[in-house]
Amino acid sequence: MTTILLVDDDPLQASLVVSLLGKRFGEVRRATDAGEAFCLIEQPEFANRLGLVIYGHRRCGIGGPAFVSELRTRIPHLPVLVLGTASESAADYDTSDVVFLEKPFAGEKMLTLTGQMLAHPKNAVA
Repeated sequence: MTTILLVDDDPLQASLVVSLLGKRFGEVRRATDAGEAFCLIEQPEFANRLGLVIYGHRRCGIGGPAFVSELRTRIPHLPVLVLGTASESAADYDTSDVVFLEKPFAGEKMLTLTGQMLAHPKNAVA
């Protein structure tokens, strides 16, 4: 089974996203920050099941582009869905394996993109 990793430091937001994703896609693991996410990714049994990272972090500490850049050094082509804010844009991410979805968004839009990215990581478009 493929695992989705959600990186989000907002407990309420993360709970909602995990619940939505879990109902449709199964295993969803939450990390509260980038450091915790990288610790999980360093575990081979976890990394081998990982199919998608969703980055919804409110940018305390490492920001989205820096997180994605560091993630690329560890797992080069892992797709990432960034749940971004109005102060960011898709242009902040210089990789084709990243889809940027600006908040606020409909839950169904996030679920559709997640499904597309898991099935065809290179073809998903926000």
